[in-house]
Amino acid sequence: MPHRTDSSAGSGPGAADVLGRVAAEVERQGERLRSLRRDVHQHPELAWQELRTTSLVADVLDDAGVTVRALPGSGLVADLGSPEPRMRVALRADLDALPLEESTGLPFASRNPGVCHACGHDVHTIGLLGAGLALRAVEDELRARGLAARLLFQPAEEVMPGGAHAVMEHGGLDGVDRLLAVHCDPSVDVGTIGLRVGPITAASDAVHVVLTGRGGHTSRPHLTQDLTFALGKVVTEVPAVLSRRLDPRSGATLVWGMVRSGSAPNVIPTQGEAMGTLRMLDTQTWDEVGGLVEEVVRSVVAPYGVEARVTHTRGVPPVDNDNAAVVALSRAAMSLLGPGAVVPTRQSMGGEDLGWYLTQVPGAMARLGTRTPGGPTHELHQGDLVVDERSVTVAASLLAASVLTSTGADGAL
Repeated sequence: MPHRTDSSAGSGPGAADVLGRVAAEVERQGERLRSLRRDVHQHPELAWQELRTTSLVADVLDDAGVTVRALPGSGLVADLGSPEPRMRVALRADLDALPLEESTGLPFASRNPGVCHACGHDVHTIGLLGAGLALRAVEDELRARGLAARLLFQPAEEVMPGGAHAVMEHGGLDGVDRLLAVHCDPSVDVGTIGLRVGPITAASDAVHVVLTGRGGHTSRPHLTQDLTFALGKVVTEVPAVLSRRLDPRSGATLVWGMVRSGSAPNVIPTQGEAMGTLRMLDTQTWDEVGGLVEEVVRSVVAPYGVEARVTHTRGVPPVDNDNAAVVALSRAAMSLLGPGAVVPTRQSMGGEDLGWYLTQVPGAMARLGTRTPGGPTHELHQGDLVVDERSVTVAASLLAASVLTSTGADGAL
């Protein structure tokens, strides 16, 4: 992916020059970064188990002279730039993969059965690693401008509660003034960045319902509590009731991803369960939902006499993009990739634990285009996800440059 720089990056002296150095360093590291991404892609690791990935990242940074601090278990933090900065910008990537079988047929497909990088976290990880290498190459400029960069390689984004809490508990946000990140978007062409001010993702919670009751033969449902029938009511009626109990402007939606009951066609089981996610667009409704899900589940199953155990796990708030952070990302993208590189994007119903960081410090997440122009549009969280590998270096240069475009209160150099 070609890069360009011009004086529109900011008003300070040497602005284009320093961004040019960032772009040149990423380009110089390009083949290495693609190789590292393929390595991580071949060896995906689930949440809290990202030991190999953490070690790989630590070794590369250590070889470049960047001091790293390991987090307990997996994940790490690294700092560059001024020891006493007037602004510290944190850059975050997530390390974990998903419990899915890869079906891409790529020569570097996952070697771990039932685990694959179907959300693009391998791109995020190596993109941030590349940004760290580029910032190391211009560390003199960071210090001269009173800037510091903190690299957060976070474990366990794909589970609730996620690894953002662990990073914050171990000082990951201490002294941080702004936090930036990217997330793969296979509906956007590579070399293009989707941005918006305000919420860009939704709040997302996990819901797990377990029903237990008296089982028996399907010829005598009246002598049982027909648990499977009751579970069907939970699956269909609980989302319907919630749609009438919650403000429709919040866009609240409960969708089941797993429903399981029984093992034979003529046996009414004694236990069944459903697992899904409850998502909504605004923080106010998310704060208010409280025990409503359990209340509705119990009222729906009451006529059938079954027992219900409801686990409603508070997941993540919306990622709420700060205006100045969006400006910094936008200026970096346009300077490196051209004036047409930034496109508007809509708020999605996806959840991201980056939202927890942004309850503590201002920041933003950009949607990183991963689709080859004219190629197919893939879906995240599917085993056939393929990304255009040029997105790795785009992520690296964008994140590194955004630290430099974060100097002023309005994001200018």
